Amino acid sequence: MWPSTRFTDLVGTDLPLIQAPMIGPKPALARQASAVGALGSLGCASMTPDQVRAEAAALRQVTDRPFNLNFFAHVPDPEDPARAADWKARLAPYYAEFGLDPAAPIAVTNRAPFDAVMCAVVEEVRPRVVSFHFGLPPAPLLARVKAAGAVVLASATTVEEALWLEANGADAVIAQGAEAGGHRGIFLGDDPARQIGTFALVPQIADAVGVPVIAAGAIADGRGIAAAFALGADAVQIGTAFLLTPEAGLSAPYRAALASAPSDATALTNVFTGRPARGILNRLMREQGPLSATVPPFPTAAPPLGPLKAAAEAQGSGDFTALWSGQAGRLAREMPVADLVARLVAETQATISRFRTS
Repeated sequence: MWPSTRFTDLVGTDLPLIQAPMIGPKPALARQASAVGALGSLGCASMTPDQVRAEAAALRQVTDRPFNLNFFAHVPDPEDPARAADWKARLAPYYAEFGLDPAAPIAVTNRAPFDAVMCAVVEEVRPRVVSFHFGLPPAPLLARVKAAGAVVLASATTVEEALWLEANGADAVIAQGAEAGGHRGIFLGDDPARQIGTFALVPQIADAVGVPVIAAGAIADGRGIAAAFALGADAVQIGTAFLLTPEAGLSAPYRAALASAPSDATALTNVFTGRPARGILNRLMREQGPLSATVPPFPTAAPPLGPLKAAAEAQGSGDFTALWSGQAGRLAREMPVADLVARLVAETQATISRFRTS
């Protein structure tokens, strides 16, 4: 039924569907996605090496099917103490509102780029797929990843980025449209206002590169999947549609925000981490952004928000939670991963069949 098998032939999955790597959902989401024939993905940028090992082992206890380890490949910005101090000062009224001590120690957020330590973990774990966001790691590390037998995927937000990824060793390109939830994969520019929508981006990238193309952004049902294939995609990557599954294990405020959000609920923001990402508008985004030129560089904006997130969620509020969501959030459905994947496949088949017979 699939118009292209280039992706499934490349990675060995039953289905040309990738469960997007996301920081926030529980690893059980990736386990179940792989178990039912999609490519389950673990967002490893927030994990320690031991956590990556443990989660890969836990996944293999559930299924022997392929899975994906995802890492960040950004070049860290220099620290900016003045902006960091200003950010803490801007957050101080919120701390006072919740009775929090702004001088108390704060947990450091692990968002380090892929390095030799994580590369050694990849060589040990030997996943079928390794994907990168914000470009690719240095060539020597990428060569080691490939030598470990991994297929390399990476995100592009423009045709220029896709061409760069292909030229520098990516085996397939994820065409991430502006509608997608979470962090923009942008790495050859810094202007989120110039980002391209999924269904304008996919055919342009498909025309420009020779490697398989994976469509990502606002694809949440069979209609979107069929449309992506019609535009030249060889697979689709889906994130937001999986967030209401029980396996995702989101907090109650996050689930409530997804379930009740209007169609225009999302915006690009940098106030949670320092890099542009799409999420549901909440209090912090409205009062401090959504985009702010004075937020500290990625990822140093995030740690001071941790205590506020915990305090607000304890009161049932997502005002200080990064509610990452794509623009098709209203299409997300509350059902187990296995049921959702089966529904997506059936809807796609029905859509493709309808157009073939019309």
